[in-house]
Amino acid sequence: MNRRRCATAALTVVCALTVLAGPAQAAYAAPAPPVAPPPPVAATPPPASATSGRSLEEVRREIDALYRQAASATDAYNLADERARKQSAEIVRLSQAIVDGQARIADLRNRAGAAARAQYRNGGIPDEAQLVLADDPQLFLNGVGRLQQGQKATRDLLAELAGRQADLEAYTKEAGAHWTRLEANRLQQARTKKQVETKIAAAKALESRLETEERERLLRLEQAEQARAQTAWLGSGVLDRAGREAGPQGSRAIAYARAQLGKPYVWGAEGPGSFDCSGLTSQAWAAAGTDIPRTSQEQWRLLPRIDVEDMRPGDLIIYHADASHVGLYIGDGSIIHAPRPGRNVTVAGAGSMAILGVVRPGG
Repeated sequence: MNRRRCATAALTVVCALTVLAGPAQAAYAAPAPPVAPPPPVAATPPPASATSGRSLEEVRREIDALYRQAASATDAYNLADERARKQSAEIVRLSQAIVDGQARIADLRNRAGAAARAQYRNGGIPDEAQLVLADDPQLFLNGVGRLQQGQKATRDLLAELAGRQADLEAYTKEAGAHWTRLEANRLQQARTKKQVETKIAAAKALESRLETEERERLLRLEQAEQARAQTAWLGSGVLDRAGREAGPQGSRAIAYARAQLGKPYVWGAEGPGSFDCSGLTSQAWAAAGTDIPRTSQEQWRLLPRIDVEDMRPGDLIIYHADASHVGLYIGDGSIIHAPRPGRNVTVAGAGSMAILGVVRPGG
């Protein structure tokens, strides 16, 4: 029962992250010649345009900045989530080690108790004394060997018991430290979740105040900016040395990414129905047989870096100074990526955003 209770307590990991006006009655003026007609009920004013004196390009930049900030917060959320998962798994491992250690200590204590009970049955006379009292020389010599073996077994038993107790204390202390870090990561998750939702809500509210024609113009401005950046990047000759053939794993990663085209961007998602940017790249390379970090910032920090001029299909291109976006290079100057909320997984120009660098997960 103690073993079951310990396992249940140690294995319990909880995480809870949880996350919308009345008609006015028209008044008539007091009776007086001439009688005033009732004032008309004012119609609800249309929402103010998001531009409010600003150019549509300025609005586009503000929306882009909000989504960029949301992307950075998403990376922080994903990192905290990944760490929380690892801490939970480690707590489970340590819990099992604690249970096993307690069982082993109980067994060693039973064996020590059995030895003590055996001595009691011999009248409480120690084995050494019984040996001295032996009359038969051969029995004496045989007893010496058995006594030495018994003493060694006793010392080994006591040493193992002490070692197991020390291990159990270390496991318990380590599990407590992991639990503390787990709770810290969950608090970080809650904070960054709120940041992400706030930034995305602000961007969507700004877009929603645009007229239909303004939204269409906004999309054209966005596409024109991306095309301008891509043309300049290609014109720099950056692809003159770039590889055109993917390695075996790179080819499998690209095949996985192509199969996800058209699926929606959802922050924090890693498939199968939706993705964020690093969720797509990490799952693509997992499908290719290589586990890589979950976030674009960790991918940039931990994976081998490649000169942009030396990249090849299957490599990951990291974007923006804070490494908050990533795409999978598929060759011919193009990437597959999950752009942002409101967009789907798509093919885009690799140079259409500010490139920070390139990393290569595997072959």
